[in-house]
Amino acid sequence: MVKRNNNQLPQNLPQLQNLIKRDPDSYKDEFIQQERHYKSLLKVFELSPAEHNKSLDELVMFMAQVAHCYPDVLVNFAQELIDILQKHSTVLHPDMRMSFCKALILLRNKNLLAPTDLLSLFFQLLRAQDKNLRTFLESHIINDIKNINAKHKNMKLNNTLQNFMFNMLKDNNTKAVKMSLSIMMELYKKNVWHDAKTVNVIATACFSKITKVMVAALKFFLSSDEPEKESDSSDSDDEVTPKDVMMANRFNKKTRKREKQLKKVKQLAVKKKKKNKAPNYNFSALHLLHDPQGMAEKLFRQLEKTHERFEVKVLTLDVISRLIGLHQLIILNFYPFIQRYLQPHQRDVTKLLLFVAQASHEYVPPDTLEPVLRTLVNNFVTERNSSDAMAIGLNAIRELCSRCPLAMNEDLLRDLVQYKSYRDRSVAMAARSLIHLYRTSVPEMLHKKDRGRPTEATIELKAKKFGEIDSKDYVPGAEVLLEEEATNMTIEGSDENDSDSDWIDVSHSEDEGNSRNVKADKSVDEIEEEEEEELSDEEGSEDDEEGSEDDEEGSEDDEEGSEDGVEENEDDEEDNKNHKKNKPAPKKPRLNKAEKKSMEEQLAEKKELAKAVSSTKFLTDEDFKRIEAMQIAKEVSGLKRGVKRSATEMESPRGELLTLGDIENIYKKKKTSKEERILSVRRGQEGREAFGYKVGRVNPHASTTNREKKKTKNFMMVKHKARSKVKRSFKDKQIALRNYLIKQKKMK
Repeated sequence: MVKRNNNQLPQNLPQLQNLIKRDPDSYKDEFIQQERHYKSLLKVFELSPAEHNKSLDELVMFMAQVAHCYPDVLVNFAQELIDILQKHSTVLHPDMRMSFCKALILLRNKNLLAPTDLLSLFFQLLRAQDKNLRTFLESHIINDIKNINAKHKNMKLNNTLQNFMFNMLKDNNTKAVKMSLSIMMELYKKNVWHDAKTVNVIATACFSKITKVMVAALKFFLSSDEPEKESDSSDSDDEVTPKDVMMANRFNKKTRKREKQLKKVKQLAVKKKKKNKAPNYNFSALHLLHDPQGMAEKLFRQLEKTHERFEVKVLTLDVISRLIGLHQLIILNFYPFIQRYLQPHQRDVTKLLLFVAQASHEYVPPDTLEPVLRTLVNNFVTERNSSDAMAIGLNAIRELCSRCPLAMNEDLLRDLVQYKSYRDRSVAMAARSLIHLYRTSVPEMLHKKDRGRPTEATIELKAKKFGEIDSKDYVPGAEVLLEEEATNMTIEGSDENDSDSDWIDVSHSEDEGNSRNVKADKSVDEIEEEEEEELSDEEGSEDDEEGSEDDEEGSEDDEEGSEDGVEENEDDEEDNKNHKKNKPAPKKPRLNKAEKKSMEEQLAEKKELAKAVSSTKFLTDEDFKRIEAMQIAKEVSGLKRGVKRSATEMESPRGELLTLGDIENIYKKKKTSKEERILSVRRGQEGREAFGYKVGRVNPHASTTNREKKKTKNFMMVKHKARSKVKRSFKDKQIALRNYLIKQKKMK
């Protein structure tokens, strides 16, 4: 009888591993036995490292799992594995190489191995011709560095690894360089190595001789950071709301004019709130470059000499244009180089137009941009092109001029403005958006009828020359703090019943205190007369509200304002004259000195008040909030159509970078495909009654009539009955009529 062996621990490594972790001292002898077996297998394996040894594979993983239980026995275990990987990294069997790497990661997780030793080894293993191994190592390197810097930044380790990776970017192995670059970019996106040194190391890869590495580095600078989640305790208290603007000027009397102005101010406040939000995309990598001018010049020289594909050239042009636009660089040769590609038939022409607009800023000499502008006009804005090409060209001109208004001359602008009445809506809307741009930046360049109605913001606007900086030694709009104090004193003495309704009258906000004193001295008839005249003016200008609804889609109201800018005033005067003819004119109220002052004098007084407030008072956050609310109110003060942006917003760029939507923003309904039309028809048929004959019987399951049955019969069965329906001849009709008349005569 064979004796049964109950001790299966030497062969059952998982069971032994479990027992050792529970009681290391009791099973130390068994572990020593496995450790000797491991060393013998390791010597045999070194004779033929290219072969797979399953026993050694299992033993290595077993030793790594229980290494923390016997650190004194396995003090050289990690170094032995590192030596094997360094010595035989290229000839090792892929499974054995993966097992050794996993064992080292287990030791690193148990803090039995220094991170620098392991990471430096893994960076060397990136040269191996094993895609699965490289992907596995990349994932571990990123997670390990992220965990190391989770609680606090380990600057010493980071500098060591960054220097090592910088040397890896100069390696001759393409895959190792590509993987190292990918690791650095991923660590930057995860905010682990979110510093200038990482960005500048990645910037050196833009000049690599390896095309894949160069393209990856260029795409890194074109990518965007993920937006951080906004916390509940955001800066919403500092934002100006429509209610703040409504409370800036409070009135008790309700008129249609004040309701319109209230609606406009609400729209403008909501629009400004959206613009003041943090941008969804943050291109901080471009801001962290040490020498953006040098990098842009090197990229441009590389672009002039390169023979790469057109896609690579487009990526390089994109990076150069972003550098020029964000850092306001001067590279004058860039514009003639890209100018030759500005043709409607050019591949990716909308991207090239985007690059031209991105590379424009106020410090570029207008003489440099004027040939580019002429090229856009000659190649795109001509009637021999399609309407889409014309609209895209006008949009590109608008974006270029929004960053450098002086590149446009007066004659060319007035020619382009004439497209506001073009037959195609997309072209007309693009021309109107150009009018809107110059209304709020350099209105003197437009024809008088295209300037629109002046507002307080446009009157304060000052046209700047090339290189001029409009710096102020005071806070614009600070005079509102003094006006609010006077208003509050007036409101406190007013009736409590009328204080519940808050109405805004921004057109008379500057003379609020004086106008109330004047109204108190007027008679009832005079006040009623003024209110009726005010209502008649409002009825003559009700069409103004229609334009404000389309301001988001390209400032459609610019066309209406430009055509009727002068005629509206004449119409209002005629309405007032007709009204006065029908009603006896009362006495004109006596105006005080403040009402007789011109707008320029009032603005000068406001400027002095703002200077006085800025120099004599410490402004709090609430004060700045009230000032911003009044600045928004200025946008609808005076004669104005629709809701427009302020001049200060137009002076600065609309955002960090442009998007293709700004160029391709064509106001036109796109032609739908056949599948989309069929889908639309199917959606319209949902819930509709079935088409066809409807049974008119109360009981739809009842038997059918003979007439209904005849519709399903064969024609040969009913053709003898169809003969009676044949039209009679004229002679037959005569005979029938004669017989009818004879019969009628006999009956009498």
